Amino acid sequence: MAAKKEQKEKNNISVEEAFSKIEEKIQALEKDDISLDDSFKEYQEGMTLLKQCHEMIESVEKKVQKIATDGSLEDFE
Repeated sequence: MAAKKEQKEKNNISVEEAFSKIEEKIQALEKDDISLDDSFKEYQEGMTLLKQCHEMIESVEKKVQKIATDGSLEDFE
């Protein structure tokens, strides 16, 4: 049950929060004293965050439209 709650909380973060967390993961990976297990964990969490960012941005891109000069709506390119 706790895992579902944790996953739901991860899905409710903003793109900015996700990028901030990715930066934290990068800093952790750059440390000289990080173990192999910890580096794999940080990498895996970072990749999950990147995937979430990609999905959020893709979703927004699909919603964004611009108004053409003739007043019609066109998809964002």
